Amino acid sequence: MEKKLRYRLITGKDDATFCQRISDLLDEGYMLYGSPSCTFNGTNVIVTQAVILKDTAK
Repeated sequence: MEKKLRYRLITGKDDATFCQRISDLLDEGYMLYGSPSCTFNGTNVIVTQAVILKDTAK
């Protein structure tokens, strides 16, 4: 079994796939860390969300 990272920064196009990636991480025991960020690359909105494992949250 691969050790889970305590912190992850997830980026991608703002679409259902990105939302599913975040939802899957929440199901795996991660929690949102800070606010999401977004930018526009000229074609798509790109979003970023940090997540941390719940047992490392203080």
